[in-house]
Amino acid sequence: MRGVVFDGKQIQVVDDLEVREPGPGEVLVAISAAGLCHSDLSVVDGTIPFPVPVVLGHEGAGVVEAVGAGVTHVGPGDHVALSTLANCGTCAECDRGRPTMCRQAIGRPGKPFTRGGQPVYQFASNSAFAERTVVKAVQAVRIPKDIPMPSAALIGCGVLTGVGAVLNRARVGLGDSVVVIGTGGIGLNVLQGARIAGALTIVAVDANPGKEGVARQFGATHFLTSAEGVREILPNGADHAFECVGRVELIRQAVDLLDRHGQAVLLGVPSATAEASFLVSSMYLDKSILGCRYGSSRPQRDIALYAQLYREGRLLLDELVTETYPVEDFEKAAGDAEAGRVARGVLTF
Repeated sequence: MRGVVFDGKQIQVVDDLEVREPGPGEVLVAISAAGLCHSDLSVVDGTIPFPVPVVLGHEGAGVVEAVGAGVTHVGPGDHVALSTLANCGTCAECDRGRPTMCRQAIGRPGKPFTRGGQPVYQFASNSAFAERTVVKAVQAVRIPKDIPMPSAALIGCGVLTGVGAVLNRARVGLGDSVVVIGTGGIGLNVLQGARIAGALTIVAVDANPGKEGVARQFGATHFLTSAEGVREILPNGADHAFECVGRVELIRQAVDLLDRHGQAVLLGVPSATAEASFLVSSMYLDKSILGCRYGSSRPQRDIALYAQLYREGRLLLDELVTETYPVEDFEKAAGDAEAGRVARGVLTF
């Protein structure tokens, strides 16, 4: 079968991958569409260290082909969106409703694939850049069959992370003010999360002026090409500032833009050794810097919720899909993503 493999030196679209059958508590999914996220490219450039060879991709949707023993919530023929959260469901963190903190779901790459008889790693417990993948049952969330697969694919990472950061982690309230630094795939979902939450002032900041239209479409009330103008709109600062790029100087900007009791939420991914600074004295007015993993999501609940919001016209998905590419055109898709020419490119099988 076809898949996108990174061997530590180069990316290849191969046609000789094999995937094992699902075991107990697992699901085999035929991938229909998969979003190309910068996290995939960050494995290639070394920003996210990961063992190789690895099948990339972590934002996908498809059709269940087979289930292992004990799986009852999905069955063959069901349409599913996939999460990356292979949590155990039984530890203290899962029991508290914090599956993103489950230690079974962090840093335990499996090897369900083989190529030429040699094992190949699975990225983010998912590997959606393959015609078929095996995931834990908890990662497969049934969705209505009327949701287009390219749109459904984006729920599993970009929407869960961006909208979830607003609703679950920051808990933006009605009438709050929000600044979003970076309007790529994650930033756009933060914008629409803030709109859904009822934020009054939503300021999008992006160096590319060409992104203003889509930023406003997703919920921005103001658009700036530099954070220097934020104080003219919000003289006292923002209740919430989201950094969605992954640059330490922008993290500092997010902190400096906060009002009293404000929160800076970090969503961008700099290098693993990056360090950021802030004025300690600026923090004593009850300000906070919040890390956020995967939108603090509970995928079985949140994916179903976002699918329903989409069907009601309250959450935008189709508008995120700016280009679709057959998997053989991965190189072009990656180039468009790196150049910022697309909000979200989607690979199709």
